[in-house]
Amino acid sequence: MRSFFSGRKTAPFFLLLCSPGWALATSEKQAHKSATPHHPAEHQAPHAMQAKQVEYITTRATPEVVQRGGGLIRPQHGTQSISEVGRSYMDIQAPMASAFQLVSILPGANVMTSDPFGISPNTNISVRGLNGDALGYVLEGMPLNDIAAYNGYPNQFADTENYSKIGLQQGSADLDSPVLNAAGGLMKLSFLDPALKPGGFASFSYGAFNTRRGFIRLETGEIGHSGVRGFVSYSNTHADNWRSGGYDTRQHIDFRLLKEWGQGSHASLLGSWNKADTSYYPFTSLADWKTYGTHSGKLTQHFQPGENSTNYWRLARDPEETLYVGAPVHLRFNQRFSFDITPYAQSAYGNFPYGSTLSSTGNYYGSQPVASLPVKDGQTVRADYTQRSYRAGVNMAFHAHYKWNDFVMGYWYDYSDDNERQPFTSVGDDGSATNIWADKRRNRILMSDGNPYLAGAFHTMSQANALYIGDHISLMDDRLAMDIGFKEVMLHRWGTNDVPGSQRNVTSNRQEPLPRFGLRWNITKQDQIFLNVNTNFRAPAVSAYYNSYAGVDANGAANGAISQAGTNHLKNEYSVAEEFGYRRTGDWLTASLTFFNYNFRNRQIQTGEANNPNIITTINAGKQTSRGVDVELGTRPWHHISPYASFEYLHTSIDNNIATGGDILPTAGKTAIRSPHFQVGAGLRYDDGHFFSMITMHYMSHQYSTFMNDERIPSIMTADLSLGYRFNNVGFLHQPTLRLNLSNISNQRYLSGVNSTALNAHDTTGLHGTRISGSAPGYYIGAPFAALASLTAGF
Repeated sequence: MRSFFSGRKTAPFFLLLCSPGWALATSEKQAHKSATPHHPAEHQAPHAMQAKQVEYITTRATPEVVQRGGGLIRPQHGTQSISEVGRSYMDIQAPMASAFQLVSILPGANVMTSDPFGISPNTNISVRGLNGDALGYVLEGMPLNDIAAYNGYPNQFADTENYSKIGLQQGSADLDSPVLNAAGGLMKLSFLDPALKPGGFASFSYGAFNTRRGFIRLETGEIGHSGVRGFVSYSNTHADNWRSGGYDTRQHIDFRLLKEWGQGSHASLLGSWNKADTSYYPFTSLADWKTYGTHSGKLTQHFQPGENSTNYWRLARDPEETLYVGAPVHLRFNQRFSFDITPYAQSAYGNFPYGSTLSSTGNYYGSQPVASLPVKDGQTVRADYTQRSYRAGVNMAFHAHYKWNDFVMGYWYDYSDDNERQPFTSVGDDGSATNIWADKRRNRILMSDGNPYLAGAFHTMSQANALYIGDHISLMDDRLAMDIGFKEVMLHRWGTNDVPGSQRNVTSNRQEPLPRFGLRWNITKQDQIFLNVNTNFRAPAVSAYYNSYAGVDANGAANGAISQAGTNHLKNEYSVAEEFGYRRTGDWLTASLTFFNYNFRNRQIQTGEANNPNIITTINAGKQTSRGVDVELGTRPWHHISPYASFEYLHTSIDNNIATGGDILPTAGKTAIRSPHFQVGAGLRYDDGHFFSMITMHYMSHQYSTFMNDERIPSIMTADLSLGYRFNNVGFLHQPTLRLNLSNISNQRYLSGVNSTALNAHDTTGLHGTRISGSAPGYYIGAPFAALASLTAGF
């Protein structure tokens, strides 16, 4: 968080360093090393390692390496469904494309975007109708999820040029995965291995909305005779907000050191640092979308004191800084015994503000009235939402191979510290704040006692302990394989509500047993069936534990009453997931057909609050059933043409009515939110080694945003186009390439997904006769047509 093609040792330097062949070879090498602990790659039967992942290599002035389906499908041999995007596909996409965008046409993936190039944090993904907070995100064995709300932010992940592959495991996480929330599957990100010789790779891009980006990666090659090699990369990105005032900037560093020795032992030190200052892409209601279209909620370019002053773009600047560091080590003692250990650490700080107003009197600090604040009545301020978090942990596993068994016994420990505050920052006459990070006391609005005035504050520590044991059984020369495993997860949380009120200390202890079983049967050398039964759980987001004191009286004046009661009695979401499928890995066609079924208890739906979508609330939706079928297929290139297609049918059902407002909504039998019935993805690639092009298309049927199914967004169909030319070597430049990426080529105006959900959008009568008021869900507005030109080269 590895078998090369045969020409690695004698391949020319430019092929190893910067060609698609080098990228693909690295990808396959990492695939070998990243086999799950209960199925170590060194113990696989010979024929399991002979899957044709490098489809063909034509030696010519420019080498040609194209994976099946244009790089969107790879042969699989495990007991769970997984789709993988290879280096070959990533090499022709927009260089700054996020991990979410790169998997957007895989089966079940529904990517919600706000900008064309993946820089904005206003993005999300759902898989088989399960929201992004129900997925685990793992880079080389270390977790990337937000520790409080479980979301993933792909703009903070690694640069696209440094991935070897991205895997989307739709059903559930692996036995050894260090995640707490992955009821909806797992996204596995893998780094490239450093090159064997010194050199590098660089690219520059320019395009629509004043987008510009530079990237450079430097490769050390082997350092002395130590056997250590590494790389470090830096990128700098700028793009204007396409539908409001403001702009996005991003600086990013990735690095990796690798040491390999013996018969399969290796150790790495790797990490990613990211610093971004992004603009806010406002969400919209369906009514506003129909009236104003892409201008819905548009932020103003200039500060306008008065009625619209809170809508100024500088009041919503979103600065973030993150650091992820990991050190995965694999020790192979002999043919029977090996040991894996991955220590990791991460830190993050961000401010997610919005424009608001304050008055000098009538305010409450928690449940305590505040005599006065040093502001004018109705003064425009930045309402900040800051989060500072730290996380560290270690995942370790011991493997033993005996006859047809590969045993694993492992332990995962994780500690996190999350501190969330809601201060306010004054702004000048031009609408700008002294410090957009809001991390200094002197920049915050203070009460008379010198303490910052806070709308909310809580501090949470968490400890996770997980023990797991499993056995991968290989019989009949690996024609029959079974995975049997058990994981016991223990989660302890404790924290404080740091504003005055009836609640101070919070504590929670949770424990879940998670058994699992999988089977794979090779009917022939090219055909196999697989099935699995997995259990998953998810603890509530930390915000669910804390009181919010934002109550108002009948006249709308603040009174410090509890507006949302926190509780440590929310039950864990628990699910049983089953899959049954067929795979074909032939000389020509690679395909899979997967039937799946989920049964949920205490289904947790996370949604943004109406007045600030960055503030997460949790809804317990009770029981839910989801079932459907995924289809995926791709061919090897034929006359330089390689097609790909994916399809999903999804049927979901809310299995109970939901209590609200002292009554009960008749939601039983309704379709679950964010669950389109049909999704189709397709890609067609031409690549002769010099000229290449690829068109991709994605269709998604309508999806509901309310539990009562009284509001939905219409179906979506978008298409993207990539084309370019690889030149022969020019001096010290290896395979310089010109590339043009066109997104949303038909310039669709569309809603790309659901951000905040609601029980009902329109007033509804409950089962006991009470009139239950509706509220408007919020939606992502998809980006229009955009073009990006890139020049890349190795050296």
